[in-house]
Amino acid sequence: MTTNDDSDQNQTERDSGPVVEGTGDDATLGLLTEELSVTKEKVETGRVRISTRTHEREVLIDENLARERIEIETVPVGLRIDAVPEVRQEGDTTIVPVVEEVLVVERHLTLKEEIRIKRVRTTERHQEKVMLRHQEAVVTRHEGDLSSGDTRSASDLGPIKPEGE
Repeated sequence: MTTNDDSDQNQTERDSGPVVEGTGDDATLGLLTEELSVTKEKVETGRVRISTRTHEREVLIDENLARERIEIETVPVGLRIDAVPEVRQEGDTTIVPVVEEVLVVERHLTLKEEIRIKRVRTTERHQEKVMLRHQEAVVTRHEGDLSSGDTRSASDLGPIKPEGE
């Protein structure tokens, strides 16, 4: 058994570093290990309020508009035919044959007239004033004490990162 003086000395050796116990060839070395514990805490450093402002400006539209109208012309033909002609196209004109059966001693077809439908395309300039709107983001940042507000547009503040980054 050791005295209290020796146990105090052993305690001091343990506190100051590794302790070697035993004597001679069978000495053991006691090792100490430190562990680290890390925690995170959210701290509010300020708040941001974002709103939008809508601005209007008047612009002039200057565009060409295409318009089509149809001209219909009836052309008397009066030809005797054996079969009903097909509807046909000649350039911009569509020709629709109008056939009539005429009863004579014998029956035959007579091309009575043709209806000619022609497309006429015109272009006219159209101008009109219209109102266009665009929005601007307004960011109000309240720093840590939350007592004074700083109002600037979003472009003045730089990028705004979402919470948690």
